Amino acid sequence: MKHILFVLAGAISYGLLSTFVKKAYESGFHVGEVVGSQNLFGVVMLWTMVLATAKSARADLTQNTFKVAPSQALKLMAVGTASGLTGMLYYAALQYIPASFSIILLFQFTWMGILLEAIIERKRPGKDKIISLLILFVGIIMASGFVGGTHEATSWIGIALGLLSAVTYTMFISLSGKVENHIAPITRSAIMQSGSFVLVMLVFPPHFLVNGALHQELLPWALLLALFGAVIPPLFFAIGVPRIGGGLATILSAAELPAAVLMSFVVLNESVHWLQWLGVAVTMFGISLPELMKRRKNRQAIISAKITV
Repeated sequence: MKHILFVLAGAISYGLLSTFVKKAYESGFHVGEVVGSQNLFGVVMLWTMVLATAKSARADLTQNTFKVAPSQALKLMAVGTASGLTGMLYYAALQYIPASFSIILLFQFTWMGILLEAIIERKRPGKDKIISLLILFVGIIMASGFVGGTHEATSWIGIALGLLSAVTYTMFISLSGKVENHIAPITRSAIMQSGSFVLVMLVFPPHFLVNGALHQELLPWALLLALFGAVIPPLFFAIGVPRIGGGLATILSAAELPAAVLMSFVVLNESVHWLQWLGVAVTMFGISLPELMKRRKNRQAIISAKITV
């Protein structure tokens, strides 16, 4: 049960980010300051945890916590740049569209991941995934607010940025699960976050370090974004996912969606139509359907086996 709670907490943490970003924008900060400060404090927190973990375990430099070849580190940092791109594009989208809508666009990674998997493996998606995609499209259209007419003036720039963030997030998920999995999870997270940090600093030089922004209201938002975006989710997923499996983890990760919409409704006072709430529920069902069908099939197989015996 505790591993399920770890994954659930990680997903909900991701769902909080859009509201924190919106509040930072309301305080007068721009995307470069927000994403830059998050990455800076995120990488500092993760490497501090790596060092503290190694010290508490009395690990030496030959153990896998620190044993990472330069080529392995470069691969992980390259994967981390996809995460950095996702943050920059998603946070930029939040400048143009509501948080409750932006999370819907980011969740396009669900069908994009299925499509990418089909292309890479040159294998047609199964019936369960095709049905899931159809349900997802219906749920996403409902949740977007267009059906109820609540987003008539939505910015197409915001939509484009949101969809691009879904593309880069799809790439990150696909690559992160295949690169250097034997390295300790906390170290992998720290190295990937380092890659994200380097990219963000190149695109948005850290002027916030010298222009006084941190001494104003940026620091608390930066710490919150770093904690709930760069530290808690990857760490909790690394603890929980191996124990509960990727299928159930995918279902639990859908908690990010209602968490983001609920936060935008309660904290940001964004208007969320009842049809959008229904769309959120339909979208979550579409995400969980393949795993539910798989579990049902496994139960039927076990029952058939018992009857045969």
